[in-house]
Amino acid sequence: MIIDSHCHLDQLDLTAYNGNLDAAINAAKVKGVEHILNVCIDMENFPAVLSIAEQYDHVTASVGLHPNEQGGHDPSIDELVKLATHEKVVAIGETGLDYYRSEGAVEWQRERFRRHIAAAKQLKKPLIIHTRQAREDTIKIMQEEKVADIGGVMHCFSETWEMAQQAIELGFYISFSGIVTFKNARELHEVAIKTPLENMLIETDAPYLAPVPYRGKSNEPAYVHYVAERIAELKQVPYEKVAQQTTDNFYQLFGVK
Repeated sequence: MIIDSHCHLDQLDLTAYNGNLDAAINAAKVKGVEHILNVCIDMENFPAVLSIAEQYDHVTASVGLHPNEQGGHDPSIDELVKLATHEKVVAIGETGLDYYRSEGAVEWQRERFRRHIAAAKQLKKPLIIHTRQAREDTIKIMQEEKVADIGGVMHCFSETWEMAQQAIELGFYISFSGIVTFKNARELHEVAIKTPLENMLIETDAPYLAPVPYRGKSNEPAYVHYVAERIAELKQVPYEKVAQQTTDNFYQLFGVK
């Protein structure tokens, strides 16, 4: 059994399933996916994210605002805390810093990130952190805000081994997505080899970043086993070991029973 530790069920392309989310989730079950974390990226869609989690025993949710999202509602610490008290909400995020798509001054991103951390610390729930082209600032804020008190995961990791080490030292897991199956992702392959299984999660980030052999197509939770298979290959360990350890890690981090 394996776990998709990060996807967006509310955004899946369900064309192949005649628009039926049940069918897509059942397809993942057939592939051994025993739990799915449905991750929120904006406040306007949080009700849909939570509703899906409420419909399935093996689906949980997060609440948070993606670092690149602008124009919608930007929640206060108190709002995040209130929403995250729901029993199905197991994490705050995704949050973090992304300078790749943002231009000009980005202090608003850093302020938002700190608010999410403050909410997580109040709740004692882990963080789901997104980081892209913001290595130094991401780690700096994590250190300043003492995120080691709560822990979390660096989702869809695509940065350096140095950054992975810094995050692990702060009590964070490193989560690998379909990117690790790409032939040209050599730096990430090195990170996967060096990251201990005890500090690792796997995910799809569906509907984005479909793994080989579906690269360029719409992603879905059923494909998470391709990520586990590639990590097993890179680390030269049995697939079952990767599946079991990343599953255990997920339950330990998010406190899911």
